[in-house]
Amino acid sequence: MQNDVLNLPPGGFDHQPRTRLVFGANTVERVGTIARELGGRTVLVVTDRGIVTAGHAQRVEHFLQAAGLGVVIYDRVHENPSTTDVDQCVAVAKEAGVDLFIGLGGGSSMDTAKGCNLILTNGGRIHDYWGVGKATRPMLPLIAIPTTAGTGSECQSAALIADDQSHQKMACLDPKIAARVAILDPALTLSQPPRVTACTGIDAIAHAVETAVTKKRNPLSQMYSHEAFRLCATSLERVLSHPLDVEARGRMLLGAAFAGTAIENSMLGAAHSTANPLTAHYNIIHGQAVGMMLPHVVRFNSADPAALRAYAELASGPEIACVSEGLEKACDALVARLELLLNRGGMPRSLADCGVPRSAIPMLAAEAAKQWTANFNPRKVEVTDFVALYEAAFEPRGAGA
Repeated sequence: MQNDVLNLPPGGFDHQPRTRLVFGANTVERVGTIARELGGRTVLVVTDRGIVTAGHAQRVEHFLQAAGLGVVIYDRVHENPSTTDVDQCVAVAKEAGVDLFIGLGGGSSMDTAKGCNLILTNGGRIHDYWGVGKATRPMLPLIAIPTTAGTGSECQSAALIADDQSHQKMACLDPKIAARVAILDPALTLSQPPRVTACTGIDAIAHAVETAVTKKRNPLSQMYSHEAFRLCATSLERVLSHPLDVEARGRMLLGAAFAGTAIENSMLGAAHSTANPLTAHYNIIHGQAVGMMLPHVVRFNSADPAALRAYAELASGPEIACVSEGLEKACDALVARLELLLNRGGMPRSLADCGVPRSAIPMLAAEAAKQWTANFNPRKVEVTDFVALYEAAFEPRGAGA
């Protein structure tokens, strides 16, 4: 039978799981044992000052030392890590003679650890690995321990590093870059401030929504996209109103990891293409930027019949809508839920509120069209379409929901 008869996504896939998932409250206590299993002797924990202040880095250090391992902590990770951040981390790794990495924190910590691993093992500079499969030598083992439920970087074979001069985000994709093990401990996410919870949660939801409709979507990626959306779309409000609910935190953390796995198999789309220039030029937090643009991109893509059906089916999972009641109605319900979650998270709904002038739209649109994720959007998107998307974000609908 043909895919259209079975109503399956069009793409095939070649899936090779690279990351072992260890999920559950207090599973971080197993990090020392897992590191030893991977052959580690001297471990570099790559993290940020906030994670140190929260006490998570010290706990990880304790468990590693209890397993007889040497530990060095690099705690100077910044949001949207740059080439300078990676170079500084490499200097520390070389001096310590590390043989295993731990990325502890959000996507920035994991990306910094991945970038450092690339240069330490393969040499050169991070620009040499911009693209796909540029590493020629094996890399050291990486354990990813997310403390936010957002990027899904723990399940991706990619590092996003910004060029210090141009602020252009360089996507370095290589199977060797993926974490060997991801420890998903929801207890570590309890310390997130409400704003971080909101921004990272919206990011995870955006990943689920975008991966569900891309040109590269396939039956496997759809499975992860739908389960990620079901988990996150029904749990974000709960963790915002009851931040100590470990079960809800666990659903968000697992959903973010599943969305990351979906990205690994189907890539992202135009919402991320529009978000990256906003972060680069106006320092708008990524989750906030992609969340602001997502409803507009969903409306734009819904003009494509296949994407419309994919959105409608996504909305049916958590019973936001029912496909049998009409595809357009289901898609409208999806947009309404996205707008509701944005408002619950206190996200600005207008680019003007973020200090973006209308005069910047041509520049933003030109840069968005060059983003690699634009190639996977289900509907072809030109510079003029990006102009319209940014224009729409100055007068968003649903801002009072």
